[in-house]
Amino acid sequence: MAIVVNLDVMMAKRKISVTELANKVDITMANLSILKNNKAKAVRFTTLDAICRALDCQPGDILEYVKEEEDG
Repeated sequence: MAIVVNLDVMMAKRKISVTELANKVDITMANLSILKNNKAKAVRFTTLDAICRALDCQPGDILEYVKEEEDG
C-alpha cells in the first residue's frame, strides 16, 4: 500500500502507550493496533482528528505517501 501509517513513531516521540492513546481517543486497543501496524484499510476523519489532538500533531505526521515500485 502506498500510504504508510507512522503512528508508532509519533507515539514514541510523545512517550504514550497504546493503552493510554486508546483511552484518550476512545478507540479499542485492537483497532488502534490495526492502524498502528499498517493493517487498516481506512481511517475515519473523526478518529484521525482525535489521534492528532491526543498526540498534538498533524495528520501528515502520522500518514505518509510512499511511491510504490512499478512492475515492468
